[in-house]
Amino acid sequence: MSFATVTAGIRKPLALFISALFVAAALPAVSTAAPATKPAAQAKASVQRFVLKTGVVDGKMVYIDQQGKSNPALKAAVGDTIEIVVSSGEGAQHDIAIPELNLASAKFDGKTGPVTLRFKAEKAGKFTYICTIPGHRQIGMEGVIEITGNAAAAAQAPAPRVPTLAAAAIKAADAAAVSIAMDPNAVPKPLTDKGPQLRKYRIETVELNGKLDDGTSFTYWTFDKKVPGPMLRVRTGDTVELTLANRADSTQVHSIDLHAVTGGHGGGQHTQVAPGKEQTITFKALNPGLYVYHCATPLVPHHISAGMYGLILVEPEGGLPKVDREFYVMQGDIYTSHKHGTKGHQDFDVDKMAAELPDYYVFNGAVGALTKEHKMEARTGETVRIYFGVGGPNKISSFHVIGEIFDKVYSEGSISTVKKDVQTTLVPAGGATIVDFKVEYPGSYLLVDHALSRAGKGLVGKIDVTGPADSSVYKVGKAAD
Repeated sequence: MSFATVTAGIRKPLALFISALFVAAALPAVSTAAPATKPAAQAKASVQRFVLKTGVVDGKMVYIDQQGKSNPALKAAVGDTIEIVVSSGEGAQHDIAIPELNLASAKFDGKTGPVTLRFKAEKAGKFTYICTIPGHRQIGMEGVIEITGNAAAAAQAPAPRVPTLAAAAIKAADAAAVSIAMDPNAVPKPLTDKGPQLRKYRIETVELNGKLDDGTSFTYWTFDKKVPGPMLRVRTGDTVELTLANRADSTQVHSIDLHAVTGGHGGGQHTQVAPGKEQTITFKALNPGLYVYHCATPLVPHHISAGMYGLILVEPEGGLPKVDREFYVMQGDIYTSHKHGTKGHQDFDVDKMAAELPDYYVFNGAVGALTKEHKMEARTGETVRIYFGVGGPNKISSFHVIGEIFDKVYSEGSISTVKKDVQTTLVPAGGATIVDFKVEYPGSYLLVDHALSRAGKGLVGKIDVTGPADSSVYKVGKAAD
């Protein structure tokens, strides 16, 4: 079955504002009071040398010079040799590039130390320098190089050789790519202990190349190497101690914002963790319900789309009604450098994300995660419960199971009220729901977003139900006389 794709989007001011809020509150501020930028040193008159480091100022990720000025204007004259030495102040991965001049440095981070971009100024004008790591330019890493003078006056000596910006050809799929698809059966057991408890969790953020589709790999950013991250289960009144560790080989700072947490931006304010570091927060589970958690490090929607989301269930006192089967499913939208179905290693496309034009829609992180890789099974007569959430970052879900009716829906993840006899339930980005239904006839029941063109971009799951067929429920042919 083929599906037409219908997408539309508007661009990004809100996402950037939210990103700025998290970073401003979470990372150390740097003073911006500084005199006009001057070259750090001049080995000789024709060499202009600038020393920069990356950091966060006023909620933006920026380049900072030795006088503390953010994204300084770098000034030189035609004929000068410009030398830019830049290092990672917070440990994350960056580069520095000048697209108009087709120049780019090597990538660097806290482990590599500084890199140098050296070139000869051969024409006058104002040129933009940026970080090409997806999302970094959008959250502030952009400045200007001002070159004055006449190109005819430039010396005729050959300019130093420098790296150039890579062409946008797709790379081969990573043969070592691993499965990142979370098993929908990986639901923690219902809690049976009495009274409020201290519950401890440790989650590691890991960046890795994973299988997005057959013949297609993608660089995922994950909680515990899976998408979604682990489902957490606590009870109202519990105290939760959560440690977030960022693996040493990560290129990015990562964090966690749990919608079940009151204070500290849901934890995002105090868990901005550099590669090789960890941070612990403690919170009380005040409100029952099913809640999303996600990374809250800029560019926040990029981190979410790359796989950094999950669910935390806060059971009410006494727990939820017992069911026979529980499943854990989350929906996400992914934005890639090449269109859906292209074989190879897909890079992330920030512009498509800002325009809200996804190339892939997925359940549990990858195409086929819930149809080919993992199985959801039940027997006729059993009651099934699905804990369902939308990581997003942008698209809502019209969640539907073809051939079934939800007997109960805990709409928007609220356990306080229950809807009954629901065909399709709306779940917002960053939201969740719980659906219960009794399976009364054998067959394959398809999980979809009823914005059905999305099925053609990967958004299909299924539950296989076995057992005797009750012809009073359904049969092929005419009713008996």
